[in-house]
Amino acid sequence: MAKPPGPTSHDVVALVRRLSGTKRVGHGGTLDPFAGGVLPLFLGRATRVVEYHLADRKRYQATVCFGATSTTDDLEGELTPSDGPSPAQEAVLGALNGFRGRITQVPPAFSAIKVGGRRAYALARAGQAVELRSREVEIDRIEITEWDGSDAERPIAIIEVDCSAGTYIRALARDIGAAAGSGAYLGALTRTASGPFTLDGAVPVDDVRAAAGKGSGELGRLLRPVDAGLEGLPVATLATDEMAAFARGQHVTPAGGVPQPGLDGPVRVVGPAGQLLGIARVAGSRLAPDKVLMDVPASGG
Repeated sequence: MAKPPGPTSHDVVALVRRLSGTKRVGHGGTLDPFAGGVLPLFLGRATRVVEYHLADRKRYQATVCFGATSTTDDLEGELTPSDGPSPAQEAVLGALNGFRGRITQVPPAFSAIKVGGRRAYALARAGQAVELRSREVEIDRIEITEWDGSDAERPIAIIEVDCSAGTYIRALARDIGAAAGSGAYLGALTRTASGPFTLDGAVPVDDVRAAAGKGSGELGRLLRPVDAGLEGLPVATLATDEMAAFARGQHVTPAGGVPQPGLDGPVRVVGPAGQLLGIARVAGSRLAPDKVLMDVPASGG
């Protein structure tokens, strides 16, 4: 789905749950309320494959505002003007060189990370000092696509970032400002891709509302197959007479063999027609079911 700025990710999940009449709805990575863009949603049985998407790499378009710092590292916090002149574009371009590859960043104090059993943002809102551990993230690409220096004291850069899951773009904006000798905060954020899901293919909220008003069949046409985005996983194909055992959660030795013996990772299990049966792991020459996404076939007779 294409999340608009404003609602929380939980708000969007609750809306889709109500419109679809489906209790089981999950998402593949939280977006801050002020951010918009790709929010992968999973309905019904598809919620069981969310875990295989949580490590998907992300792509963002971010507006970085220089000349001030923010208590939340974004436009919603209290702003404090920076001392000294704001950086020129050349200084920011130079600073970006230090943010490619594996980097260390400290998450924003106003984040959902738990500290002593409480969310960091709750502690920060209560006026308590929050010290979060730094973490390693990976930046595959970071580039300036637009620069607005019309206000020399408050220049603005539009940057594109390809990064690992768990990267805080707010922290990235803050740290770029510091590296360029100024303050900076995140002024706007759009997630343009989450793994294989892109903004061009995301469904706007209004389209979901319109489809829901025409009935469940119309809403169903907006859904992708359960294994959409998992095409990169190794595939094991079961014969028809092997499917019942898999459906019961039993280990199966496929007649066609297992992909990559000794593989340590999930395998997409499909039937003779290519239909998704579930997710398994390789155990010697057998498949050990991890997620069974099919019903037990009815016995003949």
